[in-house]
Amino acid sequence: MLSQQEAIDIFTRSGALMEGHFKLTSGRHSNRYMQCAQVLQYPQFTEQLAAHIAEKYADTKIDMVIGPAMGGIIVAYEVARQLNVPGIFCERENSQMVLRRGFAIKPGSRMLVVEDVVTTGGSVMEVMEIVKAAGGEVAGVAVLVDRSAGKVDFRVRQEAVLTMDIESWLPEDCPLCKEGLGEAIKPGSRS
Repeated sequence: MLSQQEAIDIFTRSGALMEGHFKLTSGRHSNRYMQCAQVLQYPQFTEQLAAHIAEKYADTKIDMVIGPAMGGIIVAYEVARQLNVPGIFCERENSQMVLRRGFAIKPGSRMLVVEDVVTTGGSVMEVMEIVKAAGGEVAGVAVLVDRSAGKVDFRVRQEAVLTMDIESWLPEDCPLCKEGLGEAIKPGSRS
């Protein structure tokens, strides 16, 4: 298993953990940003991070791994590969998270829900609802990065490779804006 420092080193070396002045999806500002797509482009890092999750759930019966598109697709695939179970994903259709592409969850299936980064947990909760609606059971949640520092509670077993308390502010309270450090940039995938 990776230590917190080893995980930080992987995220920093890959360029996933950035420092600067950022506008988050929520509209809040932060001095740090986690762009997991940067780390997931390196198979050796992805394998190490997924191994941490797979080891945490090795003693738990998991029938399938599921994650939300986009961030959870690669994570779901690699964790599923290491657990030797199928891996699927949900995606948005008309702003609603759905199963497509012929993916199905058998009633009674024990599902591990995975994601790259959790800040508020919204996407993970949507995936959990899909699992429950299909008659599956959420056996656990695992994320590469928990930006909430453990504040988000999914009411099931949860594991994170890296837990961080990344500070954020309302734009009007942002100390970086007040210091005149330039406009906040939005490097994420949502516009």
